[in-house]
Amino acid sequence: MDLAARILERGRVRLEPFEERHRDALAAVANADTELFHHIPFPIATMGYGAWFDVLRKDQAAGRSIPHAVFADDQIIGQSCYLNIRPRDAGVEIGSTWYARAAQGSFVNPSAKLLLIGNAFDQGAERIELKTDALNAHSRAAMLKMGAQFEGIHRKHMRRADGALRDTAWFSVIREDWSTVRAGLEARLG
Repeated sequence: MDLAARILERGRVRLEPFEERHRDALAAVANADTELFHHIPFPIATMGYGAWFDVLRKDQAAGRSIPHAVFADDQIIGQSCYLNIRPRDAGVEIGSTWYARAAQGSFVNPSAKLLLIGNAFDQGAERIELKTDALNAHSRAAMLKMGAQFEGIHRKHMRRADGALRDTAWFSVIREDWSTVRAGLEARLG
């Protein structure tokens, strides 16, 4: 797998690998509604989005992640990232995803997942991982709805923003699942 950063587009949705020029627009959306980050392990509410942007950019520079600014109708509305890139194992996680409330439940997430998953498989991935706080029923339902396979709960897997240990629900899409998952996402988009 040779996962390279690139702009991904489908219809009204565009994902651009992070650049410094994305910082202010992402921060404006994020800081306007910090409740969006209730299940994100980074303390956005206390540290502000800019600190998280810095962490993601550092991981991006080190080749550990490819964070994307997500646009809908040419407006930044959130982010989604390739994380834990493992070229040797042909695996990658898609996560640190959040969208402004107005974009939730819309065409944005199915479009973004089609782009990110399809691009990863096109570049040689064999396994896509998705994970969320086990208490995040909304994200868990979205992962199941898109056809990802639930793989179980990793107990006390990572720290929440408040320092408490969280249980993490793990999901995956492997290459053999992709045609079914893709068809389901495309059907949701009409």
